Amino acid sequence: MAEESVLIDALRTVIDPELMINIVDLGLVYNVAQEEGGKVQVEMTLTSPACPAGPQIVSQSKKALEGVEGVAEANIKLVLSPPWTPDRMTDEARDQLGIF
Repeated sequence: MAEESVLIDALRTVIDPELMINIVDLGLVYNVAQEEGGKVQVEMTLTSPACPAGPQIVSQSKKALEGVEGVAEANIKLVLSPPWTPDRMTDEARDQLGIF
C-alpha cells in the first residue's frame, strides 16, 4: 500500500485548468482512503457543480493515482456536500489567486 502522503502528492500534480492551481491546494479533495488489493477511494468536489473541467479533473486524478506504485485502481467519487468554498484553499493557493 502506498502512504497517504504519496497519494496526496500524486493528486497535487492535477491542476485545475481554469485556476491553474492543483486540486489539493484548492481544497477539492475531501477524503483519500486505501483498501485491500491496491484500491484507492477518493471523495472530491469541484469549485462549482457545473464546472466544465470536471471530467478532465476526474480523469487526471484517476491517472495520477494509478501511476503510484502499489495502486491498482483508483475510484473517484464526486460529492457536492459539503459544497466547496474558497475557505478550503491553502494559504499558498489564496496567495496565487490574490485572495487575502
